[in-house]
Amino acid sequence: MPHLTTYQTTIIPDWVDYNGHLRDAFYLLIFSYATDALMDRLGMDSSNREASGHSLFTLELHLNYLHEVKLDTEVEVRTQIIGHDSKRLHLYHSLHKIGDEQELAGNEQMLLHVDLAGPRSAPFSPDTLHRLQAIVADQTDLPAPAYIGRVIALPPAR
Repeated sequence: MPHLTTYQTTIIPDWVDYNGHLRDAFYLLIFSYATDALMDRLGMDSSNREASGHSLFTLELHLNYLHEVKLDTEVEVRTQIIGHDSKRLHLYHSLHKIGDEQELAGNEQMLLHVDLAGPRSAPFSPDTLHRLQAIVADQTDLPAPAYIGRVIALPPAR
């Protein structure tokens, strides 16, 4: 399967720091927009959230800065579903120059489906689960991303 591109943008001046690089916070902004686009693809757009009273909340995320991203670079986010159960979604976003295979940054996320009235966790709707399973089926041949399941730690003292 070709990768699932969920977001594309051009790096704008407001996102660049004094070193001429994309600021760390804006990597996450870009990945957040990709998550929103994935939610739309799963049928969890704003009208659905309003009607169902359900949404996704981020429980945890890890962000790896792998290469510099500079002003005016055209980038895309590719999204891979790592796993899911009835309420949670484990995904991985990778940032690339448009059409380039080199990964510039990686973002692993664990999301929880939430009934906003509680708020409390709630199972995905059958329609959302069906859409999610279709993406997973399309991605069965993709290798596991290199930057999932990482832990931040210093090496043991000698």
